Amino acid sequence: MTNTRRLGRRHFGLLALPVLAAPALQACGSSPEPVLYTLAVRPGPVQARGPRIVQVRDIGLPGYLDRKEIVRSTEDFKLDVRANAWWGEPMGGMLSRTIVLELSQRLPGSKVYSEAGSITMDPYATVGIDIQRFDADKAGNVVLLAQVAIQFNRPTRTAARNFSISKPVPTVDTPGHVAAMSDALGELSDGIATLLQ
Repeated sequence: MTNTRRLGRRHFGLLALPVLAAPALQACGSSPEPVLYTLAVRPGPVQARGPRIVQVRDIGLPGYLDRKEIVRSTEDFKLDVRANAWWGEPMGGMLSRTIVLELSQRLPGSKVYSEAGSITMDPYATVGIDIQRFDADKAGNVVLLAQVAIQFNRPTRTAARNFSISKPVPTVDTPGHVAAMSDALGELSDGIATLLQ
């Protein structure tokens, strides 16, 4: 009789566990799913000439940008990150992919490819890009600071330029921020295409 009661209490205790755990599981499941974003490819002025084969090297990024969450600003010594707004792919790869597409449109006579891809060709020009900043300032404008260096192989020469680009944010929400980032990156591609002349 005592053994039966003990077993009954044990079974009751096991049955009660899912009921007690249910509110905790519901609380975990109630957080909103992140919204995924990507940069848009912006068209630009077409250049009449350019190197036959252009390689875009892996893009250098500061650590604060190399994350899944979208960084809104770094003003006042604070990293302002949008908690439920994430990039749909790693930042470095997304920047490379976007710039390759934009340069391909601006340089229709050139074959442009990314160092990270599976294509290997002997490039006539190699483009190196280091991003120093890519977020909003106190006024809300997206600021893109970048260094670009190009090594030409046929004939051998180099070209380099520092870029400081500022774009207004059309709306204060995340889509507006990403749109301004896309505009800034498009202007950077314009400058790179000009350097490749």
